[in-house]
Amino acid sequence: MRIESITSAQNPKVKELLALQEKSKERRKKGLFVVEGRRELLHCIEAEFEPHTLFVCRDILSDKDFDKILGAIEENFCGSTYPIVEISQQLYDKVAYRGGTEGIIAEMHCKELNLEGLKMKESPLVVVLESVEKPGNLGAVLRSADASGVDAVIVCDPLTDMYNPNLIRSSIGAIFTVPVATASSEDTIAWLKSNGIKIYTAQLQDSEWYYDTDMKGGTAIVMGTEATGLTNIWRKAADAHIKIPMLGRLDSLNVSVSAAILMFEAVRQRNS
Repeated sequence: MRIESITSAQNPKVKELLALQEKSKERRKKGLFVVEGRRELLHCIEAEFEPHTLFVCRDILSDKDFDKILGAIEENFCGSTYPIVEISQQLYDKVAYRGGTEGIIAEMHCKELNLEGLKMKESPLVVVLESVEKPGNLGAVLRSADASGVDAVIVCDPLTDMYNPNLIRSSIGAIFTVPVATASSEDTIAWLKSNGIKIYTAQLQDSEWYYDTDMKGGTAIVMGTEATGLTNIWRKAADAHIKIPMLGRLDSLNVSVSAAILMFEAVRQRNS
């Protein structure tokens, strides 16, 4: 275990950490992203994302939590050692992306999030998001996906960086607990059909009520953007179009709320 102490915000390692937090271009260039907090980091390590550098504030992080993180690294990456940088609380407050993250920040290696990496069980439940733009919305969908036991979330033609700190924060680590892939809409449709998974598109036009749709078999719930909905390629590929009753004067819900309603309808049907 290599431990280095840093006190200056001008240190190159601290500057790199800040750049990775702020710029998707830096994350893509270096193949690294940033995770804050004990819970999120443990989920990340358990999902076999490999550490690059740990930044630790021992004034905040307890010995018990520090040992637990090191134990998780040893369990998943036996025999490997990674640089540990000890920083003061004053410096930690400057580099932490958010408050209350328990004194631990880590640079982690990115992984390829592709369809080939998904392993499906019988009659899987999959959520597909087309061209999602807001990290907070995607993070909220992932939290619901974790809670409802979804087998995979596929993001088609993403407009947000999958390693955006806002996404990781809003998902409270669900980006690491739910299998995630990114792909084009065309490739995703072909993958779903080859795996015998029915495609149910959430849309207002030519649709049936979601609770009248059989979601007990292999099911993909497909959501579009709040502004424009789904593109025609998904409408044409769908096995059924489904909708949620709108009883007020507005005609839409936040995409994360809509996705949660549909996910838990599938759970209700499968457990009934």
